This record gives sequence, C-alpha cells and structure tokens, in this order.
Amino acid sequence: MDSALQSLVAQLDLEQLEVNLFRGQSSDIGGKSVFGGQVIGQALVAAERTVEGRVAHSLHAYFLLPGDMAAPIVYEVDRIRDGRSFTARRVVAIQHGRPILSMMASFQLSEPGLEHQSPMPDVPPPEQLRSSTDLREGWLAEAGEVSPRLREVLRKPSPIEFRPVEPWNPLKPRVTPPAQAIWFRTVDKIPDDPMLHRCVLAYASDHNLIPTALHPHGKTWLSGTMVLASIDHAMWFHRDARVDDWLLYAMDSPTAQGARGLARGLIYDRKGRLIASVLQEGLMREASR
Repeated sequence: MDSALQSLVAQLDLEQLEVNLFRGQSSDIGGKSVFGGQVIGQALVAAERTVEGRVAHSLHAYFLLPGDMAAPIVYEVDRIRDGRSFTARRVVAIQHGRPILSMMASFQLSEPGLEHQSPMPDVPPPEQLRSSTDLREGWLAEAGEVSPRLREVLRKPSPIEFRPVEPWNPLKPRVTPPAQAIWFRTVDKIPDDPMLHRCVLAYASDHNLIPTALHPHGKTWLSGTMVLASIDHAMWFHRDARVDDWLLYAMDSPTAQGARGLARGLIYDRKGRLIASVLQEGLMREASR
C-alpha cells in the first residue's frame, strides 16, 4: 500500500484505552493545526467501535479548538441511546485536557424504503482529467517565487488523489463562480471494510469544501492573507461505496457573510448514485483585520 495512505489507515485504527475511550495520532498535511477531516474521521471510528449491527447515516461536528499535531488525541464516547432502529453516540475529542471537537453520530439498522436522489452533474470522467499532483508543478512555475514551506506543502504526498474538473491554480487565484467539481479516490486499494471506507470518506469530505467559498472573491488560503478554519461539519451517508474507486464531489457555496462562508457538497459514485451529502460553515477572515 502507498505509504501516505498506509499512514492514514493506521491513524484511523485507534488505540482503545478503556471502554468508550480511544486514542489517535496526527500527521502534518501542511496546515498550522490538525486537519479537521482527520479528527472527524477518527471521531467516527471511535463511535463506530461502540456500535454493532448498525450503520452510520449522519454526523454533526463542531470544531472547538485547533488541534496540536505533536500531541495524541483522546476520544471519549458517550453511548447516549440504543433504540430499536437507531443508535446515537456523542464523541468528544480531547487534547491537553480541553475539548477540540464535539460530534454527534447516528446509526441505523438497515431497512428498505422509498428512494430518490438528485442527478449527478454531467462532467468529464476522471480518465480525461489531470490530477492535482500533476498540475501542481505548472502551478508553481506560473506563480514564480514561493516560500520553501509553501512549495513543500504543495508537493507533500497525499493519501487521496484529486482530479478537478476545472483546474484552478491556488497560487494565482482568479474570480470564478462559487462552485467546483472534483473526482477523488485513495491513491491505492484499502481493505474491504465498509466502516473504514466510510471513515476515509469522512476524512476526504473536508478537502476543498470551504475553499469553494473563496472562489468568487479571487482569494486562496495559501496566500497568507486569509485565515480559514472549519467551524462545523455535517455529513449524511446515503449509500455504501468504495473510496478507493472514483467518487465525484460536486460543491458550491450559497453564501458568505460575517467572516463566515457556507459550503455544501454532494458525493456521487461512478454509476451516478448519490453516496453522501455534506454541509460545512467555516471562518473566512482576512488576516490584515
């Protein structure tokens, strides 16, 4: 397995300290603090480890404090409810004695029911598109002189491969509509564990989402002039899918105001099935203010 992906899978395999108590480690993917998708993914793993025979169908998380990449994160699970059809769990992620994330997750027994969904956007297949990894050298050349740290961030190996439908150079942002579509998948195959695929999907869902709200302003988090941080993150799992096969993330931002931006996304598999829906609000503050 690819080393970056192997590291992510290992991070999601939490250490159990006691009943309802787990510990996870972090990695530096280029930000100033722990990547929010990592904390969401690990919190979902912790919740899943306390549930049997039911599948996660939604999570609602609030980011309370930036995470320290150098310190482990302890996840405490509260078994709020075990009903006939639904199970609820509250998870608190703790570092240095303080909560950095609070999350509720709901699980359901599988059952048949009425079905409908929004259609998948008509976009080129991933085979016709270049990955962000291939595009980044062109982005760096176009940008000219950039800091060594920024160059390192852009070249850092990722466990997820992204192929944007309409590439957008984050080093030379331009004004575009607040919407984008990106194909993604893990860079290698991962074990056939549906729980693992859901948790990696939750991890990946935090990529590119709030930056969508910067597009109509011609700004980017890489410029150093914007402070971007996730405030909350909600996700609904509609159907099972493999995250090591191509998925399309169609994102848009309906509004931004008060130094906050709202972004939403729909995730489809290659057959056009709607796999998950995501909604997130994030801080979008100009650093000079």
